[in-house]
Amino acid sequence: MAEQGRVRVESGHKRVRGVVAGEVIVDTDAPLLVWEKPYYPTYYFPIDGVRADLLEATGETSRTPSRGTAKVYSIVTDTAEVGDAVLGYDDSPIEELNGTYRFEWAAMDHWFEEDEEVFVHPRSPYTRVDALKSSRHVVVSIDGVEVADSASPVILFETGLPLRFYLPKTDVRMDLLVPTYTSTECPYKGTAEYWSVEIGDTAHEDIVWSYPFPARESAPIAGLVCFYNERVDIVLDGVPLERPRTLFS
Repeated sequence: MAEQGRVRVESGHKRVRGVVAGEVIVDTDAPLLVWEKPYYPTYYFPIDGVRADLLEATGETSRTPSRGTAKVYSIVTDTAEVGDAVLGYDDSPIEELNGTYRFEWAAMDHWFEEDEEVFVHPRSPYTRVDALKSSRHVVVSIDGVEVADSASPVILFETGLPLRFYLPKTDVRMDLLVPTYTSTECPYKGTAEYWSVEIGDTAHEDIVWSYPFPARESAPIAGLVCFYNERVDIVLDGVPLERPRTLFS
């Protein structure tokens, strides 16, 4: 591990591949994990893992205070062109980054860690997700109205987040839930669909979600629904829980 100011750099050990229009652009088992943000890493790739012949310099540069100045490249294949998709570092103040390339995640059609496709962003080696069946008693209320009562939740323990209680729909007042068009993606859980809850004349927007087809490690939550702890009242085994303070509050 290397520390450079506020940017952490580590060596990764998964084989990582990126594909554009059926062409493998990146393929390496020695990526760097760079924490540009505190929540998850970004992959940087050594030159020997990159199809440099498919990169075309734009003549532009991009600079950040921590990582220095990078050259901007487009990806150009026989059948596709993705503009401003890659940053190449030759003179970064972070020594480990020199000679590496950073690809915009959305520039690729597909990303693979080993032989499993991954979505949204690289997975952090420090994030763990445990979905455990439980017999604890969970009661959820909104504005004094009970909207769920279950003794068979699946409790999701995810690094850096509050406990999440995933409940069978048969234990939820589904008559109060109104589907919305909101959808979010998580590399650890999959793609979620959302509902609002209508209590009287008040609509609590996008307060409930479910993963119909979750990622493998989160399989036990398939089809169950979850309420934002931050925005509802939850009683667990007879004890009211405090609402956590997070970016979802």
